[in-house]
Amino acid sequence: MTHDHDLVLRPTEAQTAAALAPPPGRTGGDLVVETLRSLGATTVFGLPGQHALGLFDAVGRSDLHLVGLRTENNAGFAADAYGRITGEAVPLLLSTGPGALMALPALAEAAAASAPVLAISSQVPVAGLGGGRRGHLHELRDQSASFRDVVKSVHSARTPSQIPSVVAEAWESALTAPHGPVWVEIPEDVLRAETFIPQVTGMDATPHELSPRPELTAVAAHWLSSAERPVIIAGGGVVRSDAAGKLRQLAERLGAPVVTTFGGKGAFPWTHPLSLQSWLEDRHMTDFLEDADVLLVVGSGLGELSSNYHTFFPTGRVVQIDADLGKLESNHPALGIHADARLALQALLETVSEREDPAAPERVRLVLDDIEARLATQDVSLERSLLTSIRAALPARSPSFWDMTILSYWAWSAFDAKHPNTMHSAQGAGGLGYAFPAALGACVAEPGTPVLAVSGDGGAMYSIAELATARQHDLDVTWLIVDDGGYGILREYMTQSFGSATGTELTRPDFAALAASFDVPATTTTPESLASDLKKALATPGPSVVVLPALLKMFAPTHI
Repeated sequence: MTHDHDLVLRPTEAQTAAALAPPPGRTGGDLVVETLRSLGATTVFGLPGQHALGLFDAVGRSDLHLVGLRTENNAGFAADAYGRITGEAVPLLLSTGPGALMALPALAEAAAASAPVLAISSQVPVAGLGGGRRGHLHELRDQSASFRDVVKSVHSARTPSQIPSVVAEAWESALTAPHGPVWVEIPEDVLRAETFIPQVTGMDATPHELSPRPELTAVAAHWLSSAERPVIIAGGGVVRSDAAGKLRQLAERLGAPVVTTFGGKGAFPWTHPLSLQSWLEDRHMTDFLEDADVLLVVGSGLGELSSNYHTFFPTGRVVQIDADLGKLESNHPALGIHADARLALQALLETVSEREDPAAPERVRLVLDDIEARLATQDVSLERSLLTSIRAALPARSPSFWDMTILSYWAWSAFDAKHPNTMHSAQGAGGLGYAFPAALGACVAEPGTPVLAVSGDGGAMYSIAELATARQHDLDVTWLIVDDGGYGILREYMTQSFGSATGTELTRPDFAALAASFDVPATTTTPESLASDLKKALATPGPSVVVLPALLKMFAPTHI
């Protein structure tokens, strides 16, 4: 007869001896580091502060690769990109109060883009918790409250013994679909305290799979199989779940045209006969999507940018697949399927019937021709030529990161990302300064792969300090700065709305000279020489800057 206690795995004598005599001098900070290493972390981002010194001391004695940036927000952007590129949870180490709060915009972007950032912050000593005003340095009444509405989940450890479980719980949360940033805070004295707790080994934080309900995918498959004009909108969830291959199989089986959202760039081949590309900010595309009798929306909430600023109103049936429960039917009634995009697409592939539609490629060509004809009536050849030059210079597999600037707004609609997970921007939360520090994170994630960052001069000033980081770590990043003397997109929007612009004109430095002061080679280019100058910079190891003085404008909006 077997009893439950007979099934318990008993430690070996060596394991028992190691547990009884752990290495001396270990602290709460070591427990954090040991847990991270046991979970698979190899790289951490961040910068030290007084309350976090116990954690950074432990990192310094470990084999974790610390990438220190110059501001917490930029460190958060770098961690965000590392998480997007690798799909792994990435630790972001922060100090209390001002240091923690500086990372809020980056964590907001990570939340909007579903990037699995594990933010680990110090806190005031345990005695200062609970809302009392003891006057500790960096004291906040409730630090975690500042992050609770931004991150996916909040976790805290108030004793050393809680650290491994709390960090593992947060890790699992960050990697469970939908991915997202999580918040962990540990008091300063807990990080510094010596501990007799055995070394952390064998931690498990396997994320939960989010599978679709079969009765829902059965209905969706029936609708799609019997549709006359099915269309697919592919969002960032397709990229994050590595489901581009399944998306293509389903589109080809159904003969369904596919348009990708700005967050879903690269999820479907740009030149495929069924590809509607990414022209969501165009009334011709909006009309085409509204005409679909069955619209399959995968990994998108159909938010402001994906709906041509909420001017899109579907007339047929809508099937919406999303891992974020809050996005299901948030904008339009639909058959909502709460699931990971990859698992849901696989379920549809197993149940849809093959559908022949020889006219679908022609309908795609006609709508793209209409968009092209509209653009041809506008004086936008400069902007389009710049994107062509960038595409020619950038290796197909190289990641690119785009700030909130006019050329990026063009790229959302008009740039061929070539492959999934190679084009990223800050369009989730829309903050400035994302591109360059994010590109640095991508360089760390994929060493030896050239990475491109694109900023305007206004956004570039948010990130100038990180030229020192790029040089210190000798990262293969090329930073294209389009210098138009101000916040160009805001200048344009404000002038269109109010007749003149206020606060958009900027005094800026000589960017090439400034880069040279960091020992980063820089080139001032022209639209005609951009492709060759970019190609040369991308092929040269280490960081480089290319400055393009140019006054750009947007294509005419169609949602007004």
